[in-house]
Amino acid sequence: LDPEEAMRSDAPLVQPDGDGGEGQAGGHASVTVEKARGKKPRNAANVVRFTRGDIKQGFGEADMVVEDTYTTSRVYQGYLEPQATVAVPDPATGGVVLYTATQGIFYVRAAVCDLLGLSAQQVRVVPMAIGGGFGSKILFTQGLTAALALKVRRPVRLVLPRREDFLVANVAPASRIAVRLGARQDGTLTALSARLIFDCGAQPGETASIAGILLGGYYKVPHLFIEGIEVMTHKPPIGAYRAPGAPQATFAIEVTMDRLARALGRDAIALRLQNASAEKDPMPNGRPWQRMGLRAVLERMRDHPLWKSRRPGDGVGVAVGGWPGGVESASACVRANPDGTFHVVVGAVDLTGTFTGMTQIAAEVLGVPADRIRVVGADTDQAPYAGMAAGSKTLYTVGAAVRLAAEDARRQILAIAAKELEAREDDLEIADGQVEVSGAPARGIGLDEIAEKSMSFGAKYPPVFGRGSVAAPKQSPGFAGHLVKVSVDRETGEVRIEQQVVVQDVGFAINPAAVEGQIFGGAAQATGWALFEGMIYDGSGTLLSSTFADYVLPKASTVAPLQAEMVEVASAEGPFGAKGVGEPPVIAGAAAVASALADATGVYVTDLPITPPRVLAALAQKSSDRSTP
Repeated sequence: LDPEEAMRSDAPLVQPDGDGGEGQAGGHASVTVEKARGKKPRNAANVVRFTRGDIKQGFGEADMVVEDTYTTSRVYQGYLEPQATVAVPDPATGGVVLYTATQGIFYVRAAVCDLLGLSAQQVRVVPMAIGGGFGSKILFTQGLTAALALKVRRPVRLVLPRREDFLVANVAPASRIAVRLGARQDGTLTALSARLIFDCGAQPGETASIAGILLGGYYKVPHLFIEGIEVMTHKPPIGAYRAPGAPQATFAIEVTMDRLARALGRDAIALRLQNASAEKDPMPNGRPWQRMGLRAVLERMRDHPLWKSRRPGDGVGVAVGGWPGGVESASACVRANPDGTFHVVVGAVDLTGTFTGMTQIAAEVLGVPADRIRVVGADTDQAPYAGMAAGSKTLYTVGAAVRLAAEDARRQILAIAAKELEAREDDLEIADGQVEVSGAPARGIGLDEIAEKSMSFGAKYPPVFGRGSVAAPKQSPGFAGHLVKVSVDRETGEVRIEQQVVVQDVGFAINPAAVEGQIFGGAAQATGWALFEGMIYDGSGTLLSSTFADYVLPKASTVAPLQAEMVEVASAEGPFGAKGVGEPPVIAGAAAVASALADATGVYVTDLPITPPRVLAALAQKSSDRSTP
């Protein structure tokens, strides 16, 4: 199949199970992942299917069925700094040192070792400050740059010009998603079927599975059949972009839910609350949701003045979406310094200000001001292991390791102080840079004195050096809802967002300012998904929009005044109840804009971005339908 045919074909690539080919009887979920083979088109990279119940029975029980097909475009991450790497041959090891802006230093090391046949001791990755990542700065030019440096035995720097970055960047995939949703008259969902097709370019992707899980997981549906297909086309391979697969899947299911609410004459938030999944409810893959804030987010939006004061035709829309949360093992260490300060050493990178959160965690545990803590992101030769700064898991996992390391260091400090003060460890506390006996602040010893007694010639105590490691924890899902008010120029088709409220479950906001920044950034990017951004290719896969002159990003003048409201449904796993916050705010924005547009005009635009020509075409179609006898 050529690229266009692959994305438009309605013929199923696999035959579903069950009587009549549309479901699996019984109440248990079934999951199948298949590689393209046999009679399937050669460009079908893989197929994933989720089934529950009997889909025919479910639609037979429905009083109302809503269905449509939704498309999204490829979307460029739009970071300020293009892909950049410097590789320097290392004569000591026969390997290479990489200075690179990456979200995962150990991931890069493993990939380069595998590519070039080197050992881990021959590849050192030194993290550089990252000028924007959003999932694209994980692994890209490092292997090529390292290979060139080893070949010529000289340092090599590779920095992509912006046009080349556009041409080859691992962007978010385009999608075509068909959804059919059935419900009883009282609003209870009975059946959901969906077919998701993702354009993964010239290399197999991994988007269809998570997209299918999210599309079928937000709401309780007894009967479902979801088929996700990834097709290969003559375009560059795709990559991650802030909740990969979630904005596409959420656009499809949330606009369908909005249409169902209108068809049933129901309040859109009330219908969602009636059917919202909760902790222990099964996802399409059969696994239970962990503790989640979906209902709390919906309830906060329901009570917001923008929703409560709306009138029909005001152009107010709503949507909600979530991310299951990333997991990965991590470790950290805390080292006491002779002056009573501390170094926290991690193998993560400070992509979104997470080092500030880690500083706060260590300071809280150690009982010292934050200015006495310095977090260091070391290179792969010196840092304890940490996973990628991606998937909304950096503070969730590395922060948990930092807390354990700080607690270990605190125990060592109190053990030394107890001997020096001749007191019980549980009678001691740390305050104002010294260890004191509870209730007797005059009896104390400074942290600098403790450090001196453990880090000097002839010291009688071992140096204070805390260690903390965590295995991959359980997921902590994060949800965010968007309330949007839009105005529509019916002559030009321009849609302008006048007001945008984002309500997000953040678990526990360790650094509220940073969390708010994440919410605002995600909301701004959601505006791009909704109204402006889309990479345009011709039929042979040639990119036609390869500069910022013809790829439109949201600007300060086109992003609405933003309001962030935080809901705190504490995570059982994250430090102090925190959970990842990076992905959720971008997910539901486009669906909320489509909902608001429908409220203002009575028409739904099912293709992203919602450009003026598409709005005008929808309005013209509505006018034509009215005039047709």
